[in-house]
Amino acid sequence: MRLFAQLYAELDARTATLEKVAALRRYLAAAPPADAAWALYFLAGGKPRQSVPGALMRATACTLAGISDWLFEESYQAVGDLGETIALVLPPPASREGEDVGLAEWIETRLLPLRGQPPDVQAQALAQWWGTLDTPARFLLCKLISGSFRVGVSKLLVQRALAEHAGLDPKLMAQRMMGFTDARQPPSAPRFLALLAPAEDLAGPLDSGQPYPFFLAHAFDAAPEAALGPPSDWIVEWKYDGIRAQVVRRAGQCWIWSRGEELVTERFPEVVELARALPDGTVVDGEILAWADGRPAPFAKLQQRLNRKTLPRKLLQEAPVTLLAYDLLEEGGRDLRGEPLLRRRERLEALCAATGLPISPLLEADDWARLAAQRAASRERGVEGLMLKQRSAPYGAGRTKSEGLWWKWKIEPMTVDGVLVYAQRGHGRRASVYTDYTFAVWSRPPADAAEAQAVVEAIARRAPAEPGALQLVPFTKAYSGLTDAEFTEVDRVIRAHTIEKFGPVRSVRPTLVFELGFEGIARSPRHKSGIALRFPRMLRLRPDKPLHEADTLATLQALLDAHGSAGAVLEEADTNGEV
Repeated sequence: MRLFAQLYAELDARTATLEKVAALRRYLAAAPPADAAWALYFLAGGKPRQSVPGALMRATACTLAGISDWLFEESYQAVGDLGETIALVLPPPASREGEDVGLAEWIETRLLPLRGQPPDVQAQALAQWWGTLDTPARFLLCKLISGSFRVGVSKLLVQRALAEHAGLDPKLMAQRMMGFTDARQPPSAPRFLALLAPAEDLAGPLDSGQPYPFFLAHAFDAAPEAALGPPSDWIVEWKYDGIRAQVVRRAGQCWIWSRGEELVTERFPEVVELARALPDGTVVDGEILAWADGRPAPFAKLQQRLNRKTLPRKLLQEAPVTLLAYDLLEEGGRDLRGEPLLRRRERLEALCAATGLPISPLLEADDWARLAAQRAASRERGVEGLMLKQRSAPYGAGRTKSEGLWWKWKIEPMTVDGVLVYAQRGHGRRASVYTDYTFAVWSRPPADAAEAQAVVEAIARRAPAEPGALQLVPFTKAYSGLTDAEFTEVDRVIRAHTIEKFGPVRSVRPTLVFELGFEGIARSPRHKSGIALRFPRMLRLRPDKPLHEADTLATLQALLDAHGSAGAVLEEADTNGEV
């Protein structure tokens, strides 16, 4: 545990890429393979499952520290992170023996078996473990126990460090690591050592079902005429709003992988059926879409199929899906990624014609103006804009500019002006600043500024809203889009206008209006407003806009009528070229 705690602290404290790579290489050189396997799993995006509820962790820490709940709460407000607060308030350890226990042993023999145990057993284990670790190791253990582990390092950087440690090509390492964070196959020393094997020992995929690293797109917001040259240099497709996926057909079987490296085969039997027609040794990159009446259905339909353990017949009928193929990565067992996109496309078209696999259609135009006109009609077609892919580009790994580009030329987001009503502290380097906000709109248009101000005064008095009266209705949360300087400015306003505190959350006297952008809107019975947004973010502060001129539920309803759909919406999902 000591080695991993030191690595975590280094990665959290450093911002330079070379320093982070060096820290990772030092850890990999010193850690036993079983420990390194679990470290790699977490650093590359694997999620630890929560072993103990946060409330029990908090209560146990208060008992051990001999402090009251209110004092812990005040400390939590100052620190901004539960794990760090616990690590700081606990008394000095009775020993340091827990630091000598390896990470793999901690996870496999202690944390995983603790899940589901009675509260008294869990509390006893916490007391024993915290008493054998110093503050940094306690902090890390709390993050692992609570399932909230994350640190400022990208998967690409982890792959780079591991490749340098093994003396291998980073592209090969990226390929070998595909699926390493899939929870169905826990990390182990043999799996880790297989990643480090010489290239000639494992020239192909580690197993028959393994996909390739996904090639990702960059957002495009420039004038295409000046930046991209003639349209004839590009393959242009619709940018679909679905789940980016690879269909792997090898050894007589089919595997479907999401871009998040999750195996989702069982969730999409229709795609499995399509894949049965593919010859062995085929890997297709494409988009899984909800599909109805010969066109893409809203993402909310597809969302109904996600995170479901069973797929009843009614759901399969109400939310049918398909796969639109747009790249061929492997044919006859041969890796095609180094070939130009145009050649891969020609092979894909022949494959789809022979097997009946649906293919993403191409858009044709003599100039960018005509393509821009097609892009402007995207929402009416149920898509998000255009994908621009260099005809000569190979299929790279991740988001890189060195191997030819894919661009996502998205339509402008839908927008609404909302009022900030709640705020929560951020994470990592923003843990001391309020950066996660809840926004509201008016239930109806205020008659004038005075009526809106009366509502604000009632909120400040904590007076309950009268049925049918004008009120502010929370409708979405957002935590991205502002600069550090803007977050600092808003943080000052939040602290000066706090009404109540609810743990890490503050209710705020309504004073600030924000312009919010989002990609989709749907009806949702889970939300008080009846509305859910997809990918909401802050576009800008609106100091020029009076509070009473913020938008209303009617504004959202109009957007829903024009562009929305029924059902709940996921806040994040894999899409064609998306982050």
